[in-house]
Amino acid sequence: MTTDTPHATAGRPADTAALVAAIGARFERLPLCRWHVTVRLIIGAVTFFEAFDQLLIAYALPELRAEWHLSTGQTTSLITVGSVGMLAGALLSGRLADRIGRVKVIAACIALSGVCSLLLTLCSSPGPFMALRFVQGLAIGGEVPVAATFIAEITRAHKRGRFVLLYELVFPAGLTACAVLAWWLMPLLGWRWMFGLAAIPGVLCVLVVRCVPESPRWLADHGRHEEALATMASIEAKVETITGEPLPQPAPAAPVARESHARSGLRELLTGRYRKRTLVVCALWFCGYFVNYGISSWLPTIYGSRFHLDLSDALLYSTVTSCAGFLGCLVVALTVDRIGRRHTVTWCLGGAALCLLLLGLFAGGSASSVLIWTSLSAVFFFGANICLYLYTPELFPTRMRALGTSLGGAVNRLGVILGPIVVGAVYAGGALGTVFVTLAVVALVGSLTAGVAAEETSGRQLEDVAP
Repeated sequence: MTTDTPHATAGRPADTAALVAAIGARFERLPLCRWHVTVRLIIGAVTFFEAFDQLLIAYALPELRAEWHLSTGQTTSLITVGSVGMLAGALLSGRLADRIGRVKVIAACIALSGVCSLLLTLCSSPGPFMALRFVQGLAIGGEVPVAATFIAEITRAHKRGRFVLLYELVFPAGLTACAVLAWWLMPLLGWRWMFGLAAIPGVLCVLVVRCVPESPRWLADHGRHEEALATMASIEAKVETITGEPLPQPAPAAPVARESHARSGLRELLTGRYRKRTLVVCALWFCGYFVNYGISSWLPTIYGSRFHLDLSDALLYSTVTSCAGFLGCLVVALTVDRIGRRHTVTWCLGGAALCLLLLGLFAGGSASSVLIWTSLSAVFFFGANICLYLYTPELFPTRMRALGTSLGGAVNRLGVILGPIVVGAVYAGGALGTVFVTLAVVALVGSLTAGVAAEETSGRQLEDVAP
């Protein structure tokens, strides 16, 4: 195993770019093995339960409306307040993760989310409930993009899409598990027990701190050269032990200096080579999640109020749609390295737009037709959205990768907030078909944006895509 680099003991800022490039080259020679899978499972478990917490409100909503006699406006507020917290959490966590490290932020977020879930079980009125959902939103919105950043930074370019998206499957898996458990347990135990169960995974914060190393790329970029080299050497030793073979020599790594005006923050995201990337991914995040949560947040309520299904059947129908979305995510994970990021997002959002347009114009007259067409559309928009968790970290350099990814996460919160609000406003007027046509138009805008303006990153090393 080779652990020395030309700058292995250097501590001067001028050596940072060389060390970052060398660390990247050393990751490129690591074969995917049990070490990667173990780290992916630990971080994946955190993300799984954050997804569970995020969607739980949609399935608790019919019971909350009845218990607290909520108006349509109050119902919309319960849906959106958590998303407002997620927006703020995404922005805060990205800057924190770029400054203090990825692992610390991930562990803090899962601990905070678990505490909030426990406190939610004690709420007896909408006010305290919404306050806690906002705080929990800070944690959920903070953890998910930082975790995506971390997983991207420990993965080599070859088949990175497959590896990262198989990890990211834990998020739609969490959404699906939430749907299944809510359909099964909500009518039996009530919403308080569901939030109580969601508090248990908060203990995962201890496992994250003890078992997950900090990103060597981040350590090197922050001038913590000795820590970066020691962490990288430890990872390499574990991989050699697991594979039973010595690692090949890393390829020569030429450092690429950042532009002289670079500020490693929001200003750099919106100037120079990164401005277009930032604007494009923000548009894609917004469109994808506007459609996703415009549908998923209101489906149980639509089935109950428009088609008069009982709570169990309404939740079951919504669960089928979530399961269809998970299938779409799996297909994208297995094909994204061959198809490419840009084409995947383009065709998935285009397919979602077509399904929703047909539903809005011709097929919204029965619960079964809504079930079929929303499930077909979910295959596509779930697939597009999961791809963004892979694509966004690839577009930005280590010094601001978490911030760039979190900015995308913050903009998706705008979509998550506005989607249910718009759907609620249109649905309140009785125009169910117009709801789906509106969502189809938003999905089409996202598809055209990806097709015209997105860059391709498949098969390229992170340092090559974003110096």
